Amino acid sequence: MHSENLDKIQGQVEEMFQEIRNTNKAIPISPGQPCTADHLQILVKSVPIMQINMLRIFWPVTPSILHYEEAPCKYLSHLIGHEGEGSLFHALKTLGWATQLFACEVDWTSEYSFFKVRINLTDAGHGLTRINRFQIVFSRIIRNNESPYLFILDEIAERMQEVLGFLFTYIQLLQQSGVFQWIFDELSSICETKFHYQDKIQPFSYVVDVASNMQIYPTKDWLVGSALPCKFNQDTVQKVLDELCPTNVRIFWESKKFEGQTDKVEPWYNTAYYLEKITKSTIQEWMQSVPNVKLHLPASNVFIPMNFSLIDDKDKNGLPVLLRKSLFSRLWYKPETTFSIPKAYVKIDFNCPLAVNSPDTAALTDTFVRLLMDYLNECAYNAMKAGLHYGLRLSDNGFELTLAGFNHKLRILLEIIIQKIANFEVKPDRFSVIKEKITKAYENYKFRQPDHQAKYYCSLVLQDQASPWTEAFDAVSHLEVEDLAKFVPMMLSRTFFECYIAGVVKLRKWSHILKMFFITTQPPFADRFLLPSQLTNRVVKLQEGKKYIYRQEGSNPSNENSALVHYIQVHQDEFSINIKLQLFHLIAKQATFHQLRTVEKLGYITSLSQRNDSGVYGVQFIIQSSVKGPGHIDSRVESLLKNLEITPQSNVTALIDIKLEKHKNLNEESMFYWREIQNGTLKFNRRDAEVAALRELKKVELIGFFDEYIKVDAPKKKSLSACVYGSQHLKEMESDKVKVVTPCIEIQDIVGFKKSQPLYGSLKGGVS
Repeated sequence: MHSENLDKIQGQVEEMFQEIRNTNKAIPISPGQPCTADHLQILVKSVPIMQINMLRIFWPVTPSILHYEEAPCKYLSHLIGHEGEGSLFHALKTLGWATQLFACEVDWTSEYSFFKVRINLTDAGHGLTRINRFQIVFSRIIRNNESPYLFILDEIAERMQEVLGFLFTYIQLLQQSGVFQWIFDELSSICETKFHYQDKIQPFSYVVDVASNMQIYPTKDWLVGSALPCKFNQDTVQKVLDELCPTNVRIFWESKKFEGQTDKVEPWYNTAYYLEKITKSTIQEWMQSVPNVKLHLPASNVFIPMNFSLIDDKDKNGLPVLLRKSLFSRLWYKPETTFSIPKAYVKIDFNCPLAVNSPDTAALTDTFVRLLMDYLNECAYNAMKAGLHYGLRLSDNGFELTLAGFNHKLRILLEIIIQKIANFEVKPDRFSVIKEKITKAYENYKFRQPDHQAKYYCSLVLQDQASPWTEAFDAVSHLEVEDLAKFVPMMLSRTFFECYIAGVVKLRKWSHILKMFFITTQPPFADRFLLPSQLTNRVVKLQEGKKYIYRQEGSNPSNENSALVHYIQVHQDEFSINIKLQLFHLIAKQATFHQLRTVEKLGYITSLSQRNDSGVYGVQFIIQSSVKGPGHIDSRVESLLKNLEITPQSNVTALIDIKLEKHKNLNEESMFYWREIQNGTLKFNRRDAEVAALRELKKVELIGFFDEYIKVDAPKKKSLSACVYGSQHLKEMESDKVKVVTPCIEIQDIVGFKKSQPLYGSLKGGVS
């Protein structure tokens, strides 16, 4: 990849690599399947590090690469991994036994491949159950002519057996039903639409993908690869389907509950496990034990787009415009002027102050969002398969909805989601499952990598409304159905809606939704408007000339790694300072990696990145290390800054080129504009303005900026070091504290510290 023409690039490559001789060696190939009979019909129980209950089921199968136009594994993944009504996952979810199911081909070569099904179990899906064994034992007695005195009417069994029984029952359903051309045609149509209207990606990634395809596929398919299944072959699919049989299976079951029940340890990661053989008749018994839940093939997908027409928008301005505003909402619209692709992007921020005003409400909001996604799953799954994606996530002031993909059916999905929010009710059985899922997620927080922990502590210090995850974890344990049922209407009643719509969107067809939120005096569920002060995100303003340090023991005692985030807070959004900070980042990024990673070998994870907290800009050095503690690493960062040479000339040109590079696709463009809206900066012409400022920048100005804000002992420097001490460096924590001298400030209590500090004024808050 290069800015020169292809002939020149080819000449350069040939010149640089001409010394490499062609020895005509064949590519190493491992013929045949790697699994012998000893490796099949096994159940392995292992103890994971994190709090998970997971089943992973593998079958060695015929590689799809040999039949990539017929796509047998794509067909089977589509059905076994389906999440709609009648599917395997829908049955397990309805029973409260599973939270996730995924099916696909993995670890393939031209000689062998594996088909994998992964099921994340709930505690109920993992636990024990009483099953009626009369029919199972009776059939065995008749078959084997055994004594009737062996009847067992009731027996305790692991529910995992029923989960696997469901899986094999569904596979048997597929085997007996046969292979349907309409399902293949629907899958082929979806793949063709996604391929022909795929978003533009980075040139580097595209070149790598095509180069990889050139080693695998014939010339005609170098650009396509296996993306377009086009030949329906019932026998090919049926052959792979028949390979998903009990005699061919490998089952891996991971759970903390197996601690003390294992007898082996694998040599690489010291994972404790227990292995047992299983028979075909055992699996048949599992199949006979499953509850009477009707499984069936999926219906046709109503979200498959049919209309790919574009809009000839007369407004070629190309910047978002504010269409509507009120005390309850704002609506931004960006017409499609660039990409000529039938897609749209919608973002709605539900700004709900009640959602985050305490650990209790934060836990309630988290539960609400996860339950909402749980309720939407069957519908949203079909939309996702058809190229229409949605996401719900917690935000600093509530929650955020994103929709992106083909525009034809996007409005339908949005209306379904809004109706689910408006008519939200708490289903006790699903509440229990989601509460368990959140609890495990919090329990696994302590297993996060140290660099993630350090970044978390940095954010906790800086963000005014952020509270420790431990408080939310404690709150979750006390949540009841009634708490959430009372909270959600109250939270939604005090909501400000900020919406951004972009792409190929005919607004007149969206009149119902637009009228609901932005044209009526009062939108649904909101009955009181918010004050401007309630729409703000505030950031702690560190004092000039001060260095703040927060130290914490790593939360996972078995992790020897330590980590440091060395953050330098610079300014609130301003073009002239923005470009100097960005230029410093560009200059120092390579020097940071070279000195701290390559020369000093402090840690594999070593980076310098820009940071933006609600329009407050800075940079952060992130290093994770097993060889040195945070105190030593912090001193090496400051040593780097002492010796750094500022050379802006070539870097100015490089930064201008980066800023002039056009957005690759609608999602990338929309995220750029949405950040402006979310931060309250609204500088939609930011890149052009910053390029103009860069062209006027003088070297002396950049050096002056560095001397004033960045270098060690700079008069306006404000830094925060978040230090996480791994088990190997824990003894250094106390000695590092002793070394602290003025003007260093040791933060002992984050909550108390934030209450004592000034805050930056918010760039967001007004509705006009």
